[in-house]
Amino acid sequence: MTQTLAEKISAKKAVVGIMGLGYVGLPLVREFCAGGLKVVGFDVDPMKIKMIQAGKSYIEHFPSALIKKLVTSKQFRATANMKELKQVDAIIICVPTPLTKTRDPDMKYVVSTAKSISENIRKDQLVILESTTYPGTTSDLVKPILEKSGLKAGKDFYLAFSPEREDPGRKDFSTATIPKVVGADDSVSRDLAVKLYNTAIKTVIPVSSSSVAESAKLLENIYRCINIAMVNELKMLFDRMGIDIWEVISAAKTKPFGFQAFYPGPGLGGHCIPIDPFYLTWRAKEFGMATRFIELAGEINTSMPHYVIRRTMEALNDLGKALKGSRVLVLGLAYKKDVDDLRESPSIELIELLREHGAKVDYNDPHIPHTHKQREHDLQMRSKPLSPKMLAGYDCVLIATDHSSYDYKMIVKNAKLIIDTRNATGNVKQGRNKIVKA
Repeated sequence: MTQTLAEKISAKKAVVGIMGLGYVGLPLVREFCAGGLKVVGFDVDPMKIKMIQAGKSYIEHFPSALIKKLVTSKQFRATANMKELKQVDAIIICVPTPLTKTRDPDMKYVVSTAKSISENIRKDQLVILESTTYPGTTSDLVKPILEKSGLKAGKDFYLAFSPEREDPGRKDFSTATIPKVVGADDSVSRDLAVKLYNTAIKTVIPVSSSSVAESAKLLENIYRCINIAMVNELKMLFDRMGIDIWEVISAAKTKPFGFQAFYPGPGLGGHCIPIDPFYLTWRAKEFGMATRFIELAGEINTSMPHYVIRRTMEALNDLGKALKGSRVLVLGLAYKKDVDDLRESPSIELIELLREHGAKVDYNDPHIPHTHKQREHDLQMRSKPLSPKMLAGYDCVLIATDHSSYDYKMIVKNAKLIIDTRNATGNVKQGRNKIVKA
């Protein structure tokens, strides 16, 4: 007698296929393998497949030793052959959902992945979309593509949405301990998705539909986007008033209720906050509504790199120098501290703006030895080794990412001018006259 999908999951005999082996996909591989299931990873990047087959990692916080262990034990393998989708029982989609230059959703990766599944789907398979997107994507975009196979969702195969909640480099929560929201448009699909995630995630939270699950992820990131925009705007105002925003936040957060601290920066980075809110903005237009809070927050946050460059120009002017022709060292390329993740990093735009103004730019990042080609950028740069002599050779050092490994006392001591966008030098006592907050 053939086992049903529910029985396979219960018996730990279900094989999970994960499409997209990046910052979202690889952590899922780890947790499903830890839960006793076998995993097949799918990716269109031949470099990733080759490295996994060799037991090597391309993500800093995901050790090569773990990949080697999983591959050697035959719990995990990677392939670019989409025909092998027929061999797995559950398919989880973890592909990018970027924006176009006009801030419209760019769904080409989701669409092409759904088409690959549709060409290979079989009965009794479960498909789950994890890519962050606008409400209605699962039901209105993915479902019709999959049903072109001739199979019907909720009857022949099962379809759900579960938003990824990865935060690379975080120490207090992991993929397994971050609660998992799961939504589907029929109870069978939802129950199967919950059952599957229960093998790998400690807390699974079912909701009534895929659209609710899609909307929950957007709400999480819009909340952060708007609050970060508020403190970014206050940073610019308080700077003009001669008030330190960082000291203001430090004082405000002593209140034990009614306040949560958010911090300013040189711009938004990462795979969620700079992008996800605009998926809802785009979708809202179909319903005749303008999302003014989101759009205003977007304007403020996307203006921050330009603000940093203006403050840099002013600081150099005070020293009798022009930005054009000045040597500028950008410290930190990653979008946040202590990770190797470049996605939507404001450091990329800062470097491009500095170059546009005629500056001679280098960077240092202990987590990113060299840049790689991205969808919209190709800096073609290598990290410069940090030393007192090297720092003294630059007209300006711009701290864009506050990595923990940096010796900020040494940096301030040897640099001629510091532009600090992260309050990284807040505890440095000597050389305050060299530091400009931006």
